[in-house]
Order: sequence, then structure tokens, then C-alpha cells
Amino acid sequence: MLIIPAIDLKDGQCVRLRQGLMEDSTVFGGNPVDFAKQWIDKGCRRLHLVDLNGAFAGKPVNGEVVTDIAKAFPTLPIQIGGGIRSGETIEHYLKAGVNYVIIGTKAVKDPEFITEMCKQFAGHIIVGLDAKEGLVATDGWAEVSEIKAIDLAQQFEADGIESIVYTDIVRDGMMQGVNVEATVAMAQASNIPVIASGGITDINDIKALKAQAHHGICGAITGRAIYEGTLDIEAAQALCDQ
Repeated sequence: MLIIPAIDLKDGQCVRLRQGLMEDSTVFGGNPVDFAKQWIDKGCRRLHLVDLNGAFAGKPVNGEVVTDIAKAFPTLPIQIGGGIRSGETIEHYLKAGVNYVIIGTKAVKDPEFITEMCKQFAGHIIVGLDAKEGLVATDGWAEVSEIKAIDLAQQFEADGIESIVYTDIVRDGMMQGVNVEATVAMAQASNIPVIASGGITDINDIKALKAQAHHGICGAITGRAIYEGTLDIEAAQALCDQ
């Protein structure tokens, strides 16, 4: 199981939101490239980037910063989400050195797009399923659909997506603990590896996820916990590697 630090980008800066609300953000000053280096120096083996402005705009807004990070660390696997709604955007990011693109809103609204992109960019497509009480949210979490996240995951099983990033919106950025039960249910619903996201607070969350990793949980994304120092990346990854 990989511990994956999150760098959320808003107006070119590194921030953390609570429950995905743009108006409830904490800005962590400094260059996002420096933050990336900080987590890499602590031994992280993958980075999770989110273009928050892009998620709302429906197109990349912080693409330049993403490219800067990819160029600075060419050997590090990077995944990016937020505003990815076209093949051109995917191609641009992959050429810039990003390894995986996370498709959320477009996956919900146009599932056939995922099928097509998996053929075109095999091994590089991750689907982001962001759920509120089990139902999928879209458009930067501004809209909650009537679609069950688990049903949607099963729909993508035959497409060959690399993994699913499953986020419990209610817990995201709230430091209230990860929703292990919902993450396990998602992992058990299909044969697609699942990356847990939302609410990770300390090493106990990592222990709880690791205990269920055999169901198909391959990673855990952490943001606020590592910025505020309640989770040590090195210790968490060492625990997962045991």
C-alpha cells in the first residue's frame, strides 16, 4: 500500500479544502515544487496533484505548476485530477511527464469516454469517484447525483482502468478519520485496485486501511494530516512496507 501525499492547487498555490469547499481553504505558503520535494525527501513513491480551479472550470487552470513538478521529478510517478474532460488534456499531461490522469466528472456523465480513453491511453487512466453517503458527486463536488459509487465502479471493470480514487467527501479535510468500511466495500465490489482518500488523520487510519488492504486497497492519499503534522509519511510508509 502506498502513502500518497496530496498537493491541491488553487491559484498556483498549495491549499487544503474542507469537504471540497473552495471558500473554506487553508493556504500553505511556498512553492508547490518545494512541497513536492519535501514529501519526496521523506520517501513518498507517488504524488497526487489536484487542479482545484480546473475541477470547477472544467479545464486545466494550474497546468503550468503541474508541468513544473513533473519536470522537477521525472522519475516519480505523478497522478493529476481536476478539469480533465478531453483526450487533448490527457495527452498534454502525459507528454508533460505526468503518469496517470484522474477522471471524475466526465466519467460520471459520459462513461463511454472512459472506455475510449482506456484504449487510447492504456494504463494511464484512473477514475475518481467522490461520494457523499454513497452517491457520486461531480463538478468539483458541487453536484450530487443519484448514481451509487459502487454501481459506477462495476461499470468500469471491463475498461482496464489503472485504479479508482475513492473519496468520502463528508470526511475530506475534516481530520475525522478515513471511512474504512466504505473503502472496503468499494474494493470488494470490483477487481479494480482502490486508493483511499478523505479524512486520513494519523497512523491509526493507516493501520486500519492496511488491515483491509488484501481486499484490493493499494494506496492512501493524505493531505491536511501531513501538512499539519499529525501523520508522518516515513513512518506510515514503513508500516505499509512491513
